[in-house]
Amino acid sequence: MTLTSSAAHSPAGDPPAPAPAPTPTTPPTPPETAPSVPAIARAWPVGVRPPVVRSWEPPATAYSRGHRGVDLATAPGALVRAVAAGRVSFAGRVAGRGIVSVELAGTGTPPLRTTYGPVRASVRKGDEVTAGEAVGTVEAADDAHCGPASCLHWGLLRGTAYLDPLSLLPPWLLGLGPPRLLPLDGAPPQPSQHSQRSQH
Repeated sequence: MTLTSSAAHSPAGDPPAPAPAPTPTTPPTPPETAPSVPAIARAWPVGVRPPVVRSWEPPATAYSRGHRGVDLATAPGALVRAVAAGRVSFAGRVAGRGIVSVELAGTGTPPLRTTYGPVRASVRKGDEVTAGEAVGTVEAADDAHCGPASCLHWGLLRGTAYLDPLSLLPPWLLGLGPPRLLPLDGAPPQPSQHSQRSQH
């Protein structure tokens, strides 16, 4: 038996059957960009507006050279404070250096995470901390990270992505506005009556 196509049985002059319409495709959804860093810090990690010895220098790739945080001038034994409320996710030693890491509350998934070192921890993993609460003291470092001076390395991550920790600081903490008194409940400070009058 010989098989023939259906076109051979169509009456002469009939147009060929139209080709099926292509199925529309949905363009791929671009990956969601990481949300911006909220300025939720209520304290510097050390001191009051300490000098920045070395700024954040984001690496071009995950394996490139860079500076994944900022170095703040300080002295061994200085108190190290949580810049915002959160939960201690690590307190221990990495490559001989004391490190404290705090997951910041209410900062999304994955949460923002601050790191501090070299620090002799006074907290343990799982501890809840408030903004400004001490998490340890600066250790004397022997790795010359800051040269002859002593410093605290302060880092910020979301997942495995490094971010600029200074972006956590609101303008009044960076010294870009008038000084504010910090309420005991940790709420953002309200403008003073003097600053309100000066706006009118």
